[in-house]
Amino acid sequence: MINRFIYGVDLLSRTVGHAFAWCLVVLTFGTSYEVFVRYVLNAPTSWAFDFSYTMYGAMFFMAGAYTLSRGGHVRADMFYRLWQPRTQARVELVLYVLFFFPGILALVISGWDYGLASMKIREVSVNSPAGVPIWPLKMLIPFGAGLLALQGVAEVLRCFQCQRDNQWPQRLHDVEELEKQLLEEHAKKAALEGAQGAAR
Repeated sequence: MINRFIYGVDLLSRTVGHAFAWCLVVLTFGTSYEVFVRYVLNAPTSWAFDFSYTMYGAMFFMAGAYTLSRGGHVRADMFYRLWQPRTQARVELVLYVLFFFPGILALVISGWDYGLASMKIREVSVNSPAGVPIWPLKMLIPFGAGLLALQGVAEVLRCFQCQRDNQWPQRLHDVEELEKQLLEEHAKKAALEGAQGAAR
């Protein structure tokens, strides 16, 4: 039951993260178009700046849960990586309760008020004469924070499982950090060299 919940939340975070990752492609084409018309045709658009921060903002807000599900957020792990998994889980659990959930709850509540106020007045950007609507971006704040909170619950359940088993539960396989790949490759190489040395 718990594993199914964790898997379902991870799958939801991955699906949303992958969907909003396409904002980067759209952002690249939009920026490339703006560069072309500005510097080649000498006819800049009035919407490029708003378009770029809207696409980047949407990607940023909605990719937080995906990044958390992959263990990709920045952390100071100089000592953390040396600890036993059970100790890591205990520390993470304390940090989730003391810092993560209060911050995310505040973001959901204030983000909802902020987004709703913006939607009610159909807020548009003041930075461009095109009047690009920015209320949809502001409405993503509480939804992104809510998804992040849901992923946080899954991570807390992972902590409980790790405390019980002294081993972190498997995550959905997706992209991996280069550092992790290099460490695994180095460990395999060292094991192979050790086995060859023992055979001699």
